[in-house]
Amino acid sequence: MTASAPVAERPANKAKKQQRFDEGTGRLAATLLSPTLLVLGVVVLFPIISALRESLFQSGQRLDENGFIVKGSTFVGLDNYLDIFRGETGDRFWNAFYNTTFFTVVCVVLETVLGVAMALIMHKAFKGRGIVRASILVPWAIPTVISALLWKWIFQADGVANTLIGAQVLWSTEGWQSKLSVVIADTWKTAPFIGLLVLAGLQTIPAEVYEAAKVDGANAWKTFTRITLPLVKPALLVAVLFRILDTLRIFDLPFVLVGQHKNSVETLSMLAFDEASNTRFGPAAAYATVLFLYVAVVAYLFVKILGADVIGEARAKKPGGGNGKRWQKKNAVKDTTNASVGAVASGGGGF
Repeated sequence: MTASAPVAERPANKAKKQQRFDEGTGRLAATLLSPTLLVLGVVVLFPIISALRESLFQSGQRLDENGFIVKGSTFVGLDNYLDIFRGETGDRFWNAFYNTTFFTVVCVVLETVLGVAMALIMHKAFKGRGIVRASILVPWAIPTVISALLWKWIFQADGVANTLIGAQVLWSTEGWQSKLSVVIADTWKTAPFIGLLVLAGLQTIPAEVYEAAKVDGANAWKTFTRITLPLVKPALLVAVLFRILDTLRIFDLPFVLVGQHKNSVETLSMLAFDEASNTRFGPAAAYATVLFLYVAVVAYLFVKILGADVIGEARAKKPGGGNGKRWQKKNAVKDTTNASVGAVASGGGGF
């Protein structure tokens, strides 16, 4: 009789693998989002790839070296991009680049200041607040082309603007006045957008925070700079980012208000449109690609430097972020509130 090797017994108290409550949700989310991603691929990704391909070709009629007319598309490589920075085309490009950047900086700064002021007004509890909110948001609801036509009527030679200032200013001609008219019209239309998003951020601030600051003796300015602005900063940064990206692509407002082929207001989008209107689709695609890269770089720098939480990445990195644990979110808000009130009481900190 041979002795058999002892068989190791499996511990009875071995813990089973704990199943996560959110296990399988990633696969379900991917399945539910797949139709949306497919549509985005068709309407966004495919046009981008097509534009990149078109920017490497020259299409339409042109003369060859022998003086004969040639039709069709010809591969030219990076010549369309190089031609952007050469000669008169380069001067026109840099002028459009300057106008685009000028409108973005000036308009977004003015819209941010006015939008925050609008949000503070709409947030106050007073009689007739609903009417004030509706009247402030009316400009944002008007289509841009309709808004441009409205301001074009105001800036006519015999319009309301010249009547109010008591002078005859030709707003639609070359010069600073055409830039000013675009800035005024764009600020009037889109400042309510920033105000609406900031108002949403203001409504999430607990009233106890302001009561504690008042007890600590904080004045209105300290309360605004050390409590309101820090707590509303995420919503404000997202609003400003959206406005920057939108203004970098500005086209319809100066096109309708002032007109095309005006060096004072010509932007990169108008330049690409003009090339496409003349069937120069290769250079038009090159201009559009350069504008796309410009917008992408600005958005990346804005998110990285100022920390705009556009897709909730900051919340996802927190312990338990995105897992539905409300007590962690409550504690995070409580810590932020205590830090803000403490900064007001100590007189330190800032936005």
